[in-house]
Amino acid sequence: MFLTRECDYGLRIIRALAGGEKATAEEICKAETIPSQFAYKILKKLERAGWIMSSRGRDGGYWLVKPLDAITIYDVVSTIDEYLFINECLRDDKDCIRDSEDQPCAVHRELSRIQERLVKDLRHYSIDEIVKRNSEANESG
Repeated sequence: MFLTRECDYGLRIIRALAGGEKATAEEICKAETIPSQFAYKILKKLERAGWIMSSRGRDGGYWLVKPLDAITIYDVVSTIDEYLFINECLRDDKDCIRDSEDQPCAVHRELSRIQERLVKDLRHYSIDEIVKRNSEANESG
């Protein structure tokens, strides 16, 4: 699995909104160094998923609607990218031509084990934990 730049930007957008205040897309882009052409697309995905809300107009902007401890890295990444596989042969909608019950593929099986561990770890860590760790690191450094 290659986490796309869009996934990285999605995580950074959530981090930009972590303080609980409303922010405009421009403010988010500036704070997180995100090109605006990416930001609007990602903000729409995050809003459709129910992680953020928006309002238009002079006092418009974006804000989180879920607590940070309820949003995992997996939640954000899977909202942005439909497929989270380290190798295409692990996708459910693809058949691995080298892996079967009769002739198991050791590479496929090992990649599958790694994939399961990765997803488990992505689901384990909340955005809240990451933001707190980042704050602690900044305070001590």
